[in-house]
Amino acid sequence: MPAPRFEVPYGTLDLLVLKALNSMSPQHGYGIARRIEQVAEGALALNQGTIYPALVRLEQKGWIKSEWGASENNRRARFYAITASGRQRLAAEVASWSQTVAIVNRMLEAES
Repeated sequence: MPAPRFEVPYGTLDLLVLKALNSMSPQHGYGIARRIEQVAEGALALNQGTIYPALVRLEQKGWIKSEWGASENNRRARFYAITASGRQRLAAEVASWSQTVAIVNRMLEAES
């Protein structure tokens, strides 16, 4: 039976995009979305209406940069890469997320 698909919790898409770009060479939006889905083992589904607004937002904040290039099928595409400030933000987001997960886990494991 296939794994159920989940919505990306609000506020975590930026973290996922930054993490994906940190581990990849510059990539177009479709490639970033597929990488996130691959790592999530199909449990997340991202579409253009989800990924592209996030890319615009991250670029406006200076955490990623983009330039035009040719995709694998020789079509014009915008390729994104993480910036130095994006790496700093990624580190802060990972620390915050880890702390949040630890707090939630403590609450879930607490006896009622």
